Amino acid sequence: MSEPQYKIIAPERRGFTVIELLVVIAVIGILSSIVLVSLNSSRAKARDARRAADIKQVQLALELFFDNNNSYPVASAWFGGQGNCWGTVTNNWVPGLSPGYVSALPLDPRSTNCGSVYLYAGNATNYKIIAHVPENCENPAMRSIKDPARDGGPNGGIIDGNSCWAWAFYTPGAAAW
Repeated sequence: MSEPQYKIIAPERRGFTVIELLVVIAVIGILSSIVLVSLNSSRAKARDARRAADIKQVQLALELFFDNNNSYPVASAWFGGQGNCWGTVTNNWVPGLSPGYVSALPLDPRSTNCGSVYLYAGNATNYKIIAHVPENCENPAMRSIKDPARDGGPNGGIIDGNSCWAWAFYTPGAAAW
């Protein structure tokens, strides 16, 4: 009589091994960090676009003010909204402009941050509005609104530097302020 032959059967695998689970978790972590970096970059671009639109809106309101009064609002020092580390802090940072010419003056999207603020200085004939410390000041699309007095160049009246830290709209007489 012959001996019965036994077949060795490998145990059935159910579920995932610890290594497989760790690999999947690591891949998900890497992908989520890439998405978060991209999302933060998009948010910064959106805040910068809003800054440019906000100070453009104030510039248009200033020109309407000038048309009606033959002068710009006078501010003896730099006036800024919330988060201002310099000058006078006020939500009405352009004297006399709100509510007659704009319903409310805009505040920087990150206005609780000490450096992120809109600033205004003006006399009867000239003015300057600044978006201080935009998140991507060197954005090529915003080159035309770089503040010449805050671009790191030697001449405060023209854009000639490489270390931008403010965007501005201004009258020619206020370029170097």
